[in-house]
Amino acid sequence: MQMQSGSDALSRKKQNDDFPEPWRQASGKALIPFVVFVLFYFGFALATKDFYKVPMTVAFLVSSAAALCLNRKEKLSRKIELFAFGMGHRDIMIMCLVFVLAGAFTATAKAVGGVEAAVAVARAFIPSQFMLSGLFVVSCLISLAMGTSCGTIAAMIPIAVSLSQNLGLDAHFAAGAVVGGAMFGDNLSLISDTTIAATRTQGVEMRDKMLCNLKIVALPALGCVCLYALPLFSMPTVGVVDDMPALTVERWIKVLPYVLLFTLGLGGQNVMGLLFVGTVLNLLIGCACGNFSLLDAFSIIGDGTTEMVPTIIISLLAGGMLALVRYNGGIEFVIRATGRWIKSRRTCELGVCFLTGLMNLFTANNTIAIITSGQLAKELGHRYNVDPKRIASLLDITSCIVQGLIPYGAQILIATGLSAAVQLSAFDIVRGSFYPYLMAAGVFGSVMGKEREK
Repeated sequence: MQMQSGSDALSRKKQNDDFPEPWRQASGKALIPFVVFVLFYFGFALATKDFYKVPMTVAFLVSSAAALCLNRKEKLSRKIELFAFGMGHRDIMIMCLVFVLAGAFTATAKAVGGVEAAVAVARAFIPSQFMLSGLFVVSCLISLAMGTSCGTIAAMIPIAVSLSQNLGLDAHFAAGAVVGGAMFGDNLSLISDTTIAATRTQGVEMRDKMLCNLKIVALPALGCVCLYALPLFSMPTVGVVDDMPALTVERWIKVLPYVLLFTLGLGGQNVMGLLFVGTVLNLLIGCACGNFSLLDAFSIIGDGTTEMVPTIIISLLAGGMLALVRYNGGIEFVIRATGRWIKSRRTCELGVCFLTGLMNLFTANNTIAIITSGQLAKELGHRYNVDPKRIASLLDITSCIVQGLIPYGAQILIATGLSAAVQLSAFDIVRGSFYPYLMAAGVFGSVMGKEREK
């Protein structure tokens, strides 16, 4: 009990750093908005067998209204202020800026012919039957270099969609391969926010945490490559003509912005800077090659950014709803409930995974989930003699598993928004992403393995 009190005190101190008021006492009622969201969105989707019947923006409006109805003792005006604070939180705003720049980059790349050029290069060097595996591996490398899954998805989803259309591959597998590969790199990159947060909360070196991660995720990643190579998933649709496009000098030039994303990502550049520079380069290439004029370019950028408006609205509503959940004691409730059944080293590791997963589920941000649960995880690890780098690894991996699966997370939202041409729902993309499931199996096997009990 003393351990929990110390954690609560530290937690409340951190809360005051970025929240206008102290959080309330732990309350399970604060989680009602999430229940409303699940019942409303997934309930209607399963009943109608159509995930497009109810837009996710409507589902978040309903769940946000439920959040505002809680805590009747608080004035509605004050709850609205807290909701607005959550909408305008720096993490939400940064995410929205990434969405805007991703829309601009994608639109200019498409207008200049960069997507077609990248598809031509991919088809020239990767056999069609291994294209899904190739998308996964390339996404792994880009995310590993850039340290961000969002930037990787923004760059790769248009290519994956175009390849699926040209080769007749299932689009949800193509998009799922990109999302899975992006989460692989985000989990292992030394410049990733999740890596930094996990290592700092546990006081370990990044390299040590990365090596510990590799022991868990190497086999799932290899299994993912093999799964995507199976004919069941990778065979083109019957009747699709697989003509090999010619690799002209112009196509090599038009693929340069994508190369730039990768090479500058190796240097640890910020994802927003990369997307901005990539957009400018697309404009220069497009104007030089006569694809569009400068005035047309402005319209293209405008159209690209406005296409991301639904995704931005969802992010804002989610941020506001999550702020009220935190304020009403939902996060505190989860933290306390998790610590009650931890009795041994194995249950300690399971508890760290469960706590981090729930934090991620309720915050839709893997970095915040790690920071929120990191201190309690550190204390639990010390009490039950679990190596700190092991705790850091479990924090990072679990958060990436959940982040790669929740339909309201930034990664799935970006992928859904950029795959409108083939009308993929969040559920379609999650269904086609094998890596998070294999990673979860890898974590469970690692925790339950006999060597963990030695």
